[in-house]
Amino acid sequence: MNDSSHVLSTILFLVFVVATLGITFWASRQTKDATDFYAGGRSFSGAQNGLAIGGDYMSAASFLGIAGIIALSGYDGFLYSIGFLVAWLVALLLVAELMRNSGKFTMADVLAFRMSPRPVRTAAGVSTITVSIFYLLAQMVGAGALVGLLLGVTSDAGKALTIVGVGALMIVYVVVGGMKGTTWVQIVKAVLLMGGATLITLLVLGKFGFNLSALLGEAAQKSGKGEAFLNAGGRYATDAQGLAGKIDLISLGLALVLGTAGLPHILIRFYTVPTAKDARKSVLWGIGIIGTFYLLTLVLGFGAAALVGSGAIAAQDKGGNTAAPQLALAVGQQLFGDVGGTVLLAIIAAVAFATILAVVAGLTLASSSSFAHDLYAHVFKRGTATDREEVLVARIAAFVIGAVSIGLGILAQGQNVAFLVALAFAVAASGNLPAILYSLFWRRFNTAGAVSAIYGGLVSALVLVIFSPVVSGSETALFPDADFAWFPLSNPGILSIPLGFFAGWLGTVLSKEHNAAKFAEIEVRSLTGVGAEKASQH
Repeated sequence: MNDSSHVLSTILFLVFVVATLGITFWASRQTKDATDFYAGGRSFSGAQNGLAIGGDYMSAASFLGIAGIIALSGYDGFLYSIGFLVAWLVALLLVAELMRNSGKFTMADVLAFRMSPRPVRTAAGVSTITVSIFYLLAQMVGAGALVGLLLGVTSDAGKALTIVGVGALMIVYVVVGGMKGTTWVQIVKAVLLMGGATLITLLVLGKFGFNLSALLGEAAQKSGKGEAFLNAGGRYATDAQGLAGKIDLISLGLALVLGTAGLPHILIRFYTVPTAKDARKSVLWGIGIIGTFYLLTLVLGFGAAALVGSGAIAAQDKGGNTAAPQLALAVGQQLFGDVGGTVLLAIIAAVAFATILAVVAGLTLASSSSFAHDLYAHVFKRGTATDREEVLVARIAAFVIGAVSIGLGILAQGQNVAFLVALAFAVAASGNLPAILYSLFWRRFNTAGAVSAIYGGLVSALVLVIFSPVVSGSETALFPDADFAWFPLSNPGILSIPLGFFAGWLGTVLSKEHNAAKFAEIEVRSLTGVGAEKASQH
């Protein structure tokens, strides 16, 4: 990348930042109470919310991480595209509309309705914040990798400063704009991301005469792995890994497919529309946008392998997170010369930054809202907090959560962001999903079961991650020089998800608490939406 590339990329990024900050300050004038801050006043249409869902869901893991894994590992990387897409369908079919109809602002509103509210809200708040920080960690790593390419920053200190800057921006979006500002930032980002990804995909396919076989053949040749690059077993379930590798692959698939339905920042998006009909409409828009995007990642990943080369991608960032921007530079230079490459790289880098900023804003909003609404208002203040106090606490929490995620993001540089997000999915699927599904569908479910499911799944997932090769005992670990790994799998989902469901079942059957009338009420509410506004008052 030359100096003009750095200058143009920086200018485009700054234009985006200024525009989104303008949107955020405009939204702050429209934010008058807690409903505005948490749910955007429930004023967004189905189409707007569908775009925002796409903007929230298509993270740096999707754009940078998946393209990177496909470019470095071939066929196995496409597992993430398939996993994330199927996961979205599971979330829609099982929980999205039912959660929207049953709650008010957060996941805990649904769980606490038919149970003792304080222990359940405490557990849900802790889980929401933990999952959000895991997810934020991945976005921060993506930001550090991207700026290294964009601004020519190669030192760890320079990348760390970038992570601090992105963290500061996300805090401003949430603290000032609330849900309205965050949603509009996500809508703008979704349009930019789809436009940028479609443009690069068409240019790459055009380079190969719109012949996908020619593209795949070139990618296999440039990878140095030949036909093996296009077959399963390049990264997961390899011969060298043996049985553990095969189990790890199943574990990753489980985490990807089941994780989305437990992600707090996705679930709260459904509280921003006025009716169940709008929720369904936003689902259709979301599926269309997300499904199209994940098909594009196939071309982006193999295109990067074909036109940039796996070696050059790994040399720039060992996690492969810069594959998409490097592809933009390569295809632009080959088709339009150096100036074209510079312009395309600048556009894609700015879009990737937009992606990171929009997603971290959504995550920070979800976790700070949960702290303020669930822990502060209902646990600490026992329901006596005013709207004004709640919103103030949410803004303070956004600062603290932002600071923690910045610190962890600096520590985790060099990891692939799609891989890090898969860990967040595993934690969400292990702790949140069992409690949500049991609460919506099991009549006998009670307080002890909800608390057991959340803590059982959450703690088991975290313990297994801490003692896995992700944290120590391997070259790509967070602490490569240490070795306290005794759990052989990189993703804990295959063990921690069943443990979460088992803990929820065990806690329920060991407790005599049971409220059939409340279950009947939430059953009607979840299917019809009647009385949903009062959900958090119980």
